[in-house]
Amino acid sequence: MADQALRPATIHGYADRLSVAPGETIEFKVSCEEPGTYRADLVRLIHGDTNPAGPGFREEEIASSVNGSYEGRNQPVASGSHVIVEDEDGALALTGAFTLHAFVFPTTPGKEQTILGRRSAESGAGYALTIEGSRLTLHIGDASVSADVPLWASCWYSVAGTYDPATGRATVYQEPVRNSYNSLLSPMVAIPERARVSAEIAAVQRDAGTPFVIAACASAAGSDGLRTAVQDHYNGKIDAPKLYSRALSDSELDLLSGGGDPRAHGLVAHWDFSIGIGPRGVPGDHIADVGGSGHAGTCVNQPARGMTGWNWDCSEECYRHAPELYGAIHFHDDDLDDCRWDTDVALEIPADLPSDVYALRVVLGEAEDHIPFFVLPPRGTATADILFLVPTASYLAYANDHIVHDVPVAQSILGHTSVLSEQDFYTYGNLDIGLSTYDVHSDGYGVCFSSSRRPIVNMRPKYRHATGSVWQFPADLHLVDWLHAEGYDYDVATDLELHREGADLLRRYRVVMTGSHPEYYSERMLDAWQDYLGEGGRGMYLGSNGFYWVTTWHPEKPWMIEVRKCESGSRAWQAKPGEYYHATTGERGGLWRSRARAPQKLFGTGFTSEGFDHSVGYHQMPDARDPRAAFMLEGIGPDEVIGDFGLAGGGAAGYEIDRYDLALGTPPNSLLLATSLEHSVNYPHVCEEIMFNYPGLDGTNDFMVRADLVYFTTRGGGGVFSTSSIAWCGSLSHNDYRNNVSQVMRNVLDRFASPEPLPALDE
Repeated sequence: MADQALRPATIHGYADRLSVAPGETIEFKVSCEEPGTYRADLVRLIHGDTNPAGPGFREEEIASSVNGSYEGRNQPVASGSHVIVEDEDGALALTGAFTLHAFVFPTTPGKEQTILGRRSAESGAGYALTIEGSRLTLHIGDASVSADVPLWASCWYSVAGTYDPATGRATVYQEPVRNSYNSLLSPMVAIPERARVSAEIAAVQRDAGTPFVIAACASAAGSDGLRTAVQDHYNGKIDAPKLYSRALSDSELDLLSGGGDPRAHGLVAHWDFSIGIGPRGVPGDHIADVGGSGHAGTCVNQPARGMTGWNWDCSEECYRHAPELYGAIHFHDDDLDDCRWDTDVALEIPADLPSDVYALRVVLGEAEDHIPFFVLPPRGTATADILFLVPTASYLAYANDHIVHDVPVAQSILGHTSVLSEQDFYTYGNLDIGLSTYDVHSDGYGVCFSSSRRPIVNMRPKYRHATGSVWQFPADLHLVDWLHAEGYDYDVATDLELHREGADLLRRYRVVMTGSHPEYYSERMLDAWQDYLGEGGRGMYLGSNGFYWVTTWHPEKPWMIEVRKCESGSRAWQAKPGEYYHATTGERGGLWRSRARAPQKLFGTGFTSEGFDHSVGYHQMPDARDPRAAFMLEGIGPDEVIGDFGLAGGGAAGYEIDRYDLALGTPPNSLLLATSLEHSVNYPHVCEEIMFNYPGLDGTNDFMVRADLVYFTTRGGGGVFSTSSIAWCGSLSHNDYRNNVSQVMRNVLDRFASPEPLPALDE
């Protein structure tokens, strides 16, 4: 089983949570594309890299009550965000006269989509305002009327559809409401876009028997709450949708277009998306109806809130300060917050199951999937002196990324031909399982949310990244394997626990170790580290590009993170003006260094370059001879290059690298023990530090392109050791773990885990 080659994914699954403690239950959701009986087994994951130069894939089967055979079933994914408005009293059926009105900002107007209405796509019954062939269209039963000019992408319009059965007249109304800031095009642009089209139609009005839906259309009559089947998802923003029980006149619609009072006679519902914005953002899914009838709605699949509305004029860039300018929600046809699959396997964690990295391995024929999860020690306790802090926020940020497929310069960044796996092809062919924060939606706007409640095919052991090596989760199993091989007792916790518990979690341990790429961090997580280290805790930063992007955990959906990528940093997309603030907390996104918290202030080093052609070793610096650091380099000759070998590019310093920099907050008592040299031209200096670009800002000429081994102590007697490289842990197993990278790790970990005080570096 362990040596099987990876097969095309015909079975895959996910867990309802990534971390679980003894006595708690974790639920696994499994879907099979082909019928059959699959085998499920609990396994401990030890090494996830299939590189033949290393130990190879390692797992340990664990006896468990869930081990056994299960009947497979296909569980489809229903992606696409929208709002469901339940209508138990039938007040929204409106088989008489009506008006639908909204401000819209369509981003893919050429796609057939529904703006809002109460219509069944199956029977055609009901009414809806749609976009078809870039034309605004009103449907009443099987009849329809369309505008005679198209909608332009990424521009704001006031749109409406009215119908009066007494006259048989249906009207579509389309009025541009662009200003100097709110749209892609300037208001001075002369294009045909204003429409007033009326027609007498022979409409047969019948109740659709569906919920009222905003940004999609119900597939058929009936309702299953948030699982209601919908289709024809809308791409773009919607602001202030309204429903009236009469046909409004053009003059009344003109007043609405100018921001007039919507409380006209016949108002049935007015959904104000700005309601709920508060000091901590607008994280919830609740949609308020301020029209008086109490028909509140619920967001499905996490559309983006806190977005600039039709009247945004750039007078305020934080939505919390001017909610009236941020009444828009941005919907996408590929949003996903939760697959909402049914549970197939439920495991109550036994009291005697050690804290570690596990998976439910599911096998159907020749296909297999590992659904990883992390077992914590009993809540509020520690069972070891060492903690491995798993960077799950970073795993989610990269979950199912399409960087190599969709980013034209990807191979230039890698410095070699991309290496694609069966999982990559599966991800690209199944976009409905959700995107990463390195992707853009189908309308070209950046993905700011990521969820663990879906299959994440690149968060698996054996997965090989486009670099040709392992990345994120399977790369962190290099550390897990080393801890097993060296016989260390350790606990595992995720950064969600760190976010929730703060420094209290870290204080239970003498030493805390990061993974190889703890890039995505919340403010609470940074604060926890700062408090812990300042009080005498000891931290080992075993990666690079850490503590980089401002990240928030959804307060109501702890399986989700949010990221808004702003004007700086190595980024695949950039948030639009006025949309830099997170919906989940209301705080500004972007880089932590842009909020005065450069990684150097916390761990002594911060991101300086990335390159994926090859990795190198570290050359010792004069500080390596400081007697206060002698314990770290014990057993290593003064002329040895540290880590000129390894599974990640052939060296311990590479892929992404950090540097010591006093100007960015590296503590002045830090020791620069070793640094990497001889990086290639494919290691460019990070863009956030380049004011003027000029030749030579790369690993062949720029002294700032390097990885630094750094050690310092804190005011409270704590200590920090930073390796500054993603490739570091990939060198641990070289020569059956008998090598100088492994020696440095043993030296540091043994001393950090002991009660013996560290030699002060501030004297």
